[in-house]
Amino acid sequence: RQQKWKSSVSAEAKMPPCDFVPEKYKSYPYERMWKIREQNVSPSLRLYYKKPLLLHQGHMQWLFDYEGRRYLDLFAGIVTVSVGHCHPRVTMATQKQLTRLWHTTNIYMHPSIQEYAEKLTSLLPDPLKVVYLTNSGSEANDMAMFMARIYTRNFDIISFRGAYHGASPYTLGVTSIGLYKHGVANGFGCSTTMLPDVFRGPWGGSRCRDSPVQTVRKCSCSEGACHANDQYMEQFKDTLNTAVPKSIAGFIAEPIQGVNGAVQYPRNFLKAAYQLVRERGGICISDEVQTGFGRTGSHFWGFQTHGVVPDIVTLAKGIGNGFPMAAVVTTKEIANSLAQNLHFNTFGGSPLACVVGSAVLD
Repeated sequence: RQQKWKSSVSAEAKMPPCDFVPEKYKSYPYERMWKIREQNVSPSLRLYYKKPLLLHQGHMQWLFDYEGRRYLDLFAGIVTVSVGHCHPRVTMATQKQLTRLWHTTNIYMHPSIQEYAEKLTSLLPDPLKVVYLTNSGSEANDMAMFMARIYTRNFDIISFRGAYHGASPYTLGVTSIGLYKHGVANGFGCSTTMLPDVFRGPWGGSRCRDSPVQTVRKCSCSEGACHANDQYMEQFKDTLNTAVPKSIAGFIAEPIQGVNGAVQYPRNFLKAAYQLVRERGGICISDEVQTGFGRTGSHFWGFQTHGVVPDIVTLAKGIGNGFPMAAVVTTKEIANSLAQNLHFNTFGGSPLACVVGSAVLD
């Protein structure tokens, strides 16, 4: 009986069918590509796998390498390809704009920046209706920190341990993962607080979050009360009372931590944290680089799953399906504080980027 069962089970997983035929690869041989990579590309840009993939073409959820081998892309370009590689509707809109206008800086009006700003902000609740377009998530979070400090006229910003908010010299201060830290000065005015992690942290159990995958630990919480949330809030209050001045610039958090392992917080934690931050004169920043654009499934924005409205929202990755663009969305009042002096971004909100972003939203 056991032998019959074994013979009926395939030892090798089968790929779903795909009728797309990739173009024939015509560039350098693999060995030459590898040699160029070693000699001319920064070694800080690490590759995955013992024999790194040499990818040639993409189509929706599929990737094809130089030999025509097909892969199911579960990683989506580090959570970036939100509607599929070379999606025909996005590709068509991009090609059309390429023949019309690639670039003119935002000191002039062009149709697509107004059209996209209206479309994007219509998906966010009041008063989040003003957008500043940038080129990457690090740049967006950098700008959010800058805005928080200018608007509040305070300096200190709090983030969670385990957070990833970018790798620029500015955002490294609120990024709290050792592998990304370099032995140079960074993080002046940035403090980290204990991550309210119900899976790996000292408190928490299966009732702390909706997801049963989050932890199988038994929970000490009673009905309508969360012991873990209370304990983590005491740690947050301790940070406010010891590590920062009485007035702060803000608090930045991902609705669900991404790079650190899809960490969910206890229910109602962010709502209480936002209130405490605002009592200290700070503003609340939601980093939606990985959770935005429907990735949580139930809501379009991750902050909506916590029942909060932040003061600044940062967007990137899925915003352009792989095209380099990002955004900071905030209130009119906070945006006005940045307008006191000149702040300019050459490529942010280019005609091409806005058309791509608009097609992705559609």
